[in-house]
Amino acid sequence: MAAANDQQDIKREKILEASHQRFLHYGYSKTTMNEIAGDLSMSKALLYYYFPDKSQLYIAVMRKLAADYLKTLENRLNTFTNLKEAFTFQVNTHHEFIVNNYNFFDFFRLNEQNLPETIWQIVGEVHGAELGLLSNAIKSEVAKGAIKPVENPDEVVDVLMDALHGIRVGAISQKKSNFPRKEHLEEIHTKKLLLLDIFIRGLMA
Repeated sequence: MAAANDQQDIKREKILEASHQRFLHYGYSKTTMNEIAGDLSMSKALLYYYFPDKSQLYIAVMRKLAADYLKTLENRLNTFTNLKEAFTFQVNTHHEFIVNNYNFFDFFRLNEQNLPETIWQIVGEVHGAELGLLSNAIKSEVAKGAIKPVENPDEVVDVLMDALHGIRVGAISQKKSNFPRKEHLEEIHTKKLLLLDIFIRGLMA
């Protein structure tokens, strides 16, 4: 029984990997279950056995990507030498994640006003991990005496993350789009790093 379950897990992982590559190169809208089954030399019926429809398959791939991203954050928890290193790491890692998976996120562009609740749950988990990483960095710097005490580091970081999100919203609204085009990502990234610099100077003042 255990061997059968292991085989199912292996097959499921292969489906997720093949699907990620399809979504990454062609986007959600231009990917079909038939194509994914063909990439795997698998019958469409078997693919549907694992994932009843394309949206559930997409969410499973997103959950896997999010888990990898969360692992990256977890591995760096409490490893930073100063605030700038911690905050710059978070912004750079988030930026690279979006750039490297840009086509994958066309699902967001297509469904931005009607994203499934499961997607929001995953986004919430990522947000919570990012908040925890930066909040711990502030607490660590306070403990070392490198910055003055901060009464509510979680709230301070939450405000910062809202402001960073605001940069993205402001950038795309000026360009009359709902989701940033790939060529605008670097501009958004640069502005976020500038805001970080101002924020960190404020904490160290």
